[in-house]
Amino acid sequence: MLDTAAKIALAPVLAAQALWVRRHALILPEPPGPRTGETGSGPPLRLLIVGDSSAAGVGAPTQQAALAGQLVASLAEKYRVRWRLVARTGATTQGTLTRMAREPAEPFDVAVTALGVNDVTRLVALHRWLDHQARLRAQLGARFGVAHVLASGLPPMGAFPALPQPLRWVLGRTAQRFDTALARASAGVPGWRHIAFTVALTPDLMAEDGFHPGPAGYALWAQIMAAEIDAALSTQATKR
Repeated sequence: MLDTAAKIALAPVLAAQALWVRRHALILPEPPGPRTGETGSGPPLRLLIVGDSSAAGVGAPTQQAALAGQLVASLAEKYRVRWRLVARTGATTQGTLTRMAREPAEPFDVAVTALGVNDVTRLVALHRWLDHQARLRAQLGARFGVAHVLASGLPPMGAFPALPQPLRWVLGRTAQRFDTALARASAGVPGWRHIAFTVALTPDLMAEDGFHPGPAGYALWAQIMAAEIDAALSTQATKR
């Protein structure tokens, strides 16, 4: 793999740049606001959102302006949404597996997952990450009764302004490889769907840290996920 070869050849440079980013990157907090709730009118929809700092809404001033808030607001136009957010800055897929095993079990219809960026930055092997993703999907079904797991694809890390070159290029290539592999792994698996991250992370859509979406970016992401959730539920209703 090209990015693997680059990691080896550029190892000293990449290590120095990674250390520089850790020391100098702007660290934004997770925004305040509710992480559970019920709102809207229409057919009942139980929604679980699981993930890392992007799912937690870093880059937005409040949860209402973050992914969860905007996704719930969009779905509430058509459904009575009971929702819960389980997300943490720095979360990996393996760490999320452990955390979800300790969360109170309750039934949900749909789960949105947003995980992978920290697996890439922490150099988790691709085959291990895919195994963790598959185990998470199974856990969400078995422990939480989720019928539809929508795995949001990895964002284009090669476009993150906070990352210097060549680290940005290498991480971008790795994230792209992980995302392609997840799409293939989930294809044809009942109740598991990969949703490509198609939000163009232009400066106006990103937070000031150059690493997370801002409110406008979260709004577009939420619109994409809301449409996919509605499509999944509509297909399920048609089959009944």
